[in-house]
Amino acid sequence: MNSPGNSSQNVQVLRHPPAPADSLLWEPSERWVRGTKDDVTVVDSRRPVLVWEPGRPVPLYAFPREDVRTDLLRETEKSAGRPHAGTTRFYDLDIGGETIAGAAWTYPGEELGSYISFEWFGREVLDHWYEEDEEIFVHPRDPHKRVDALPSSRHVQVEIDGTVVADTRAPVLLFETGLPVRYYIPREDVRLDQFTPSDLTTRCPYKGVATAYWSWPGEDVPPNIAWSYPDPLSAVGVIKDRVAFFNEAVDITVDGERLERPVTEFIKPRK
Repeated sequence: MNSPGNSSQNVQVLRHPPAPADSLLWEPSERWVRGTKDDVTVVDSRRPVLVWEPGRPVPLYAFPREDVRTDLLRETEKSAGRPHAGTTRFYDLDIGGETIAGAAWTYPGEELGSYISFEWFGREVLDHWYEEDEEIFVHPRDPHKRVDALPSSRHVQVEIDGTVVADTRAPVLLFETGLPVRYYIPREDVRLDQFTPSDLTTRCPYKGVATAYWSWPGEDVPPNIAWSYPDPLSAVGVIKDRVAFFNEAVDITVDGERLERPVTEFIKPRK
């Protein structure tokens, strides 16, 4: 059977919902992907494969062995992280005098047996990952998901504990597959003086790095309730410096209609 990087005959395309508990799905990608550690390029591939592990909603990359600095890898029998779909071959990464245990692995089976994958989500063993010339974070982007940031003239109000903290007629609505709509509001339309700045930083593969967070002083409101992307990825550049709130814990009214608070894994509803 041909390798998945060279033939579309073998492609198993992700379907929604994510892969069932006993199914490993994969498909080839044409993106140029690189991974570096201490300024050393460990991965440089123009033929990676996207792999969806059983029960895991986000993909990982697997790379042809010849596109990986295998001279920096040392085979080990132990995994330092979570199990990976029946994997029994793991590798430590030796670089710059440091050994990173269980940094990589090879999936079982004929189709992916010659490909190497690296720990990423929740345990980033490499310093930087790039798709083409744009740095990406947290996990590879899923080609079956969309993120659209659309300027709008809707009237959006945000309330916390009965206090209007944002009021705008120039929001940007961010639509992301499987998530609530996020309303990005111009800073001049947000009462940031009512909030306390936070030093939290988070990363998103679709939006970039959020380095500005704010908390509300009320005890019943979760911390870091609002955030902003000072330098978002180009695909969503229109949200730059705007402020968004967790719909899960604030009251948002759009064109006079109060929205129901969604329940997500990101934040727990107030009791």
